Amino acid sequence: MVDTDTPDVPEISVEWYQDIVDFAADSPQPLQWFAGHFTEGAILLLGALWLVAAVSRLRGGPLDRAYALVSPVAVVLAYGCSEALKTVVDQERPCRAVATDLAIIASECPPTGDWSFPSNHATIAGGLAVATLLLSRRVGLVALPLAVLAAFSRTFVGVHYPHDVVAGILLGALFAALLTPLLARPVAHLLHRHRPTDHPTPPRPTPTPH
Repeated sequence: MVDTDTPDVPEISVEWYQDIVDFAADSPQPLQWFAGHFTEGAILLLGALWLVAAVSRLRGGPLDRAYALVSPVAVVLAYGCSEALKTVVDQERPCRAVATDLAIIASECPPTGDWSFPSNHATIAGGLAVATLLLSRRVGLVALPLAVLAAFSRTFVGVHYPHDVVAGILLGALFAALLTPLLARPVAHLLHRHRPTDHPTPPRPTPTPH
């Protein structure tokens, strides 16, 4: 075990981080390889699931299309909030503050200035999962556990504390759940007002008999 005296970090989060990183270091090599690639690729998978759900809603009415259009906006805003929080909290990455004597799966620790709290990956994962769920219950039920695994992977590979990823996934989910319906209403109204009007073809005149 290493020193857990890290300022402004919950002691239990430090202990869980150490336990998870120790477990990851002792895990089979194929699992380590998968985790190292999955932690980045999971966001792409979640984006693909969101796209599948969005395409299905684009075929619907104005409100359906509005949900598909504004849901990524909520995710982007959640990411922006996450970045802002990082600059306020300035929490050092655990791979420098805690894991100096521990082997981590990540190829390298992010540089100083790329702060730890909250996790951007977890924020995006939580936002995409809830946005997908709002668009399609069936696809969303696949995205939710994938988002949890994506968030956990950030601790597993050694670059985030557990409380970083919990805060991130909740932040993303909250933004998507609250902002998507809020933004969709006015957008749906605009789409309804500007939808093309179907003009029926006038009947052809009946020819006059000669």
